[in-house]
Amino acid sequence: MTTLMEAVRRHAEAHSDSYGLGQTPIPGLTTVQALAPGGLVHAVMRPLVCLVLQGTKHVTMGTQAFSFGAGDSMLITADVPTVSQITRATAAAPYLSLVLELDLAVVAELAAQIKAVPAAGGARVRLQPTDTEVADAALRLMRLLDRPETLPVLQTQMVRELHYWLLAGRHGADIQRLGWPGGHAQRIARAVTVLREEFARPLRIERLAATAGMSPSSFHQHFRAVTSLSPLQFQKHLRLIEARRLMLSEGKSASAAAYTVGYESVPQFTREYGRMFGLPPMRETAAARSLVAAGG
Repeated sequence: MTTLMEAVRRHAEAHSDSYGLGQTPIPGLTTVQALAPGGLVHAVMRPLVCLVLQGTKHVTMGTQAFSFGAGDSMLITADVPTVSQITRATAAAPYLSLVLELDLAVVAELAAQIKAVPAAGGARVRLQPTDTEVADAALRLMRLLDRPETLPVLQTQMVRELHYWLLAGRHGADIQRLGWPGGHAQRIARAVTVLREEFARPLRIERLAATAGMSPSSFHQHFRAVTSLSPLQFQKHLRLIEARRLMLSEGKSASAAAYTVGYESVPQFTREYGRMFGLPPMRETAAARSLVAAGG
């Protein structure tokens, strides 16, 4: 019988792009494969769970650092900046993982049905052994990809089932907070959606606070508590990460990328890019291309 690792490997081998990401027809479900250890990857992650099936990965968020490998699941409960690196992978035994972005509407519905009461506090990133029920539900979801005609009929209920087992398992208490009606996580998530969609435009803090249903001062406080960044820093991260993608994937010059993501000053862009990625734009992207080529 096919295992989850075999199902993920098969999809990854057929569909991975140059960065090892294999998008599936199921929204928010992605396979990840790497044939060799990689460089540092900067991202502003959405709430998600990552099931590692082979190899190891190191993730840093602020002052916290995590290493996880086969049999572990990493939960990210907020839109937070991370720096990750695949640390063990070979062509014979590649790094393999399955990533599911959490659907907050599904979480809220299920949490209400099971009458969950989330505990106070909670970490933005949490590591746990993967629950058997979660792995089984993920495998059944992956099997749908072999029979595309089943997706319109079964996809929604099987994604919902996977969310249920996540809520019922080791990560449940942390996931429940995401679906708490009127909770800070949900309200900040509304403002984050605006930031993600319009990061290249000037955004007034008053508009973001109103979107979250908070006063500007309260919004600042809760935004940082949820994401670890101020709204301005969050927007800057989004701009710099997108600029890097434009230079790596579309071959844009540093100045063209800077203007595209909303910078009015190329020197300012160059300084902030260097502070985030460690090198000036063109040198850093050249180094990143070399790593991608070596890994491929």
